[in-house]
Amino acid sequence: MADIYHDKKSGLYLPDDARPQAKGYSEAGASLTRRAMKGFTPRSGSPNEDISCNNMTLRQRGRMLYMSSPVATSAINTNRTKVVGVGLALKSSINRDVLGLSPESAKSWQRRTEAEFSLWASRKANCDATGMNNFEGMQQLALVSWLMSGDVFPVFKRYKPTPANPYSLRIHLVEADRVSTPDDYGGGTMYPSVTDGKNTTTGNKIYDGVEVDDEGMVVAYHIRNTYPWQITGEQTTWTRVEAYGKSTGLPNILHVMNSERCDQYRGVTYLAQVIEPLLQLRRYTESELMAALVQSFFTAWIVTKTDAEDMPLNEVGGGDIAGVPGANPDAENVSESRNEYEMGPGTVAHLEEGEDVKFGSPNIPTTGFDTFVKTFCKLIGAGLGIPYDVLIKEYNSSYSSARGALMDAWEDFKMRRSWFVADFCQPVYEVWLAEAVARGRIKAPGFFEDPLVCAAWCAARWIGPVQGSLDPLKEVKAAVLQVQKGFKTHEQVARETGGGDWDENVEQLAAENAKLAAAGDGLASVTVDFNEKEDNEGGKTE
Repeated sequence: MADIYHDKKSGLYLPDDARPQAKGYSEAGASLTRRAMKGFTPRSGSPNEDISCNNMTLRQRGRMLYMSSPVATSAINTNRTKVVGVGLALKSSINRDVLGLSPESAKSWQRRTEAEFSLWASRKANCDATGMNNFEGMQQLALVSWLMSGDVFPVFKRYKPTPANPYSLRIHLVEADRVSTPDDYGGGTMYPSVTDGKNTTTGNKIYDGVEVDDEGMVVAYHIRNTYPWQITGEQTTWTRVEAYGKSTGLPNILHVMNSERCDQYRGVTYLAQVIEPLLQLRRYTESELMAALVQSFFTAWIVTKTDAEDMPLNEVGGGDIAGVPGANPDAENVSESRNEYEMGPGTVAHLEEGEDVKFGSPNIPTTGFDTFVKTFCKLIGAGLGIPYDVLIKEYNSSYSSARGALMDAWEDFKMRRSWFVADFCQPVYEVWLAEAVARGRIKAPGFFEDPLVCAAWCAARWIGPVQGSLDPLKEVKAAVLQVQKGFKTHEQVARETGGGDWDENVEQLAAENAKLAAAGDGLASVTVDFNEKEDNEGGKTE
């Protein structure tokens, strides 16, 4: 007779061969019976449920950690320094083949355009709607806001041109908190987790302030005039800003964010995945610091069998101590009392019978404090895409290890720069260029007639900080070899090592060499031996 078993789900007694058989992941990551996996039953919802409904909490925690946790501050500020630095510089690189221009004509147009853009971008009053930052400063602010809050919204505004500024374009950076679903459309001012809504006029859905049509395309953003929980007598109202102009097709507002899931319409703070370890590390280091501070007070305890009534009440010597004047020479020397205990240089104290002195034994920081903190910082750095050496700015390892850490970090920095250029710098440049062409300050035939021609005129590169060099001579040798073998061009090497333009470098060098030749042979010259060998740590070998 076949064995039977009791199926708890159905309540039936079934033959043993009808028992469900564990297959594949049923005995691994999907197991519901293994002891370690029984309580691990997460349920993931839609991106809006998982992200937007929790974004208010994540945003506030990420922002607070940036303000209070040195590791979090380092992570965001390191990205700001490496991704943007002093600002990404425009380098116009139009498509000459599409436009049919000669190299000389293209170079002349690019220089003229870069000069015009600098006129607008270099002055605070010309580009910033609030008049607080020039375009480079706005890049830094936008990047930090993006990483800290999850996203940031540059809004295009139009002001009247002035004699000093012939352009009407201004940019107003709007922080993530101010983009939300209006109360009238289902949003919750009193309940920030309520983020869904519906535009009763258009019938479009609204996800945490982002309005989308039936196809899921973003069509508008809803911006409130106040911040959540702001103490103000001003009534909260929302302004609907359409994503693109109906007549021009140019954006009215930009959305700088990083998507991590499909159908996601709001960004998540850069620190989201490491909020808990950052908070716990901060608490741990603060407790160790406080303990060390307490133990830094040299404390002694008198162990005695004397009646408590005969003990001095926290008295201290106010006058001379062992003949050395104290802070208050006019005070009486309380130490004349036999019940007063004092310490001084070269003092020999005689204790009463049954008395003993116990001193505090400092044991802070605890053993393994440094190793523990380093391990946590390594885990946090891995989660943020920044190696420990770069996150903590500690380069005590070998040349190879330090260079490997820098190279690994720069892969993330370059990727984030590419996102930032696509979301902010390039769209701003294209909107500005459209106005410059429309006003006749820049000649660009066919700009408004053919999208392909427009894209050819708008093509540009954005030059920013380059990867740091631990051993410049060794890396220059590698670059020379790469150019000689055709693995890279002179232009690529010039851009990667210094962020400059090779053509401009050649022109400048030609002028400099002409001046050197005219100056005669009295100038010293230096010859570098590119065949000289070095060891792995950057030192010379004999």
